Amino acid sequence: MTARVIAHELNLQLHTVQVDRLVTKFMGETGAKLRQIFDLIQMENGVYLFDEFDAIGGERSLDNDVGEMRRVLNSFLQFIEQDVSDSLIFAATNTPELLDRALFRRFDDVLYYDKPNEEERLILIKNTLGLFINKNFAKKQVLKESEGLSQAELVAACRDSLKNAILAGTNKVTVSKLLISINERKEACQQTWR
Repeated sequence: MTARVIAHELNLQLHTVQVDRLVTKFMGETGAKLRQIFDLIQMENGVYLFDEFDAIGGERSLDNDVGEMRRVLNSFLQFIEQDVSDSLIFAATNTPELLDRALFRRFDDVLYYDKPNEEERLILIKNTLGLFINKNFAKKQVLKESEGLSQAELVAACRDSLKNAILAGTNKVTVSKLLISINERKEACQQTWR
């Protein structure tokens, strides 16, 4: 979400690099793909987001580390040090404790996001639903049910509700439909965490 906002504010294209798709089983191919991405970063100014970065940014000293992934991470560290473009490079992970410490020195800033509090959740809901929000919005119930969701999960639940309202031919999201979407997201998160 941060990368999207910054790209919008700077009027730059947002490019999302899905790191899990970058990694292949063939020796040297992941490094070659990474080089292509950094070549593009040099040629085309934009905001580049490496999502799920722990797939290649894992701690190099771990016993279960694969030599090829160590080489890919070393290449990434070199590419980012040599970068002189006007592009912005972001890396995102839900597990920062798995990342190699050298990565933290290569980025200008490291941001940590906690789960949103009530006020932040209310702002996210209102901003996402916009004109589709009911005037008599039962915010206490929605805020209580949405506790524990991340920003992305809450926005996704709101967008699910928006899609359902549009498909149903209505111009308002009901609290009951929003709660269904929120609870579906919570359940999906719980299954992922198991």
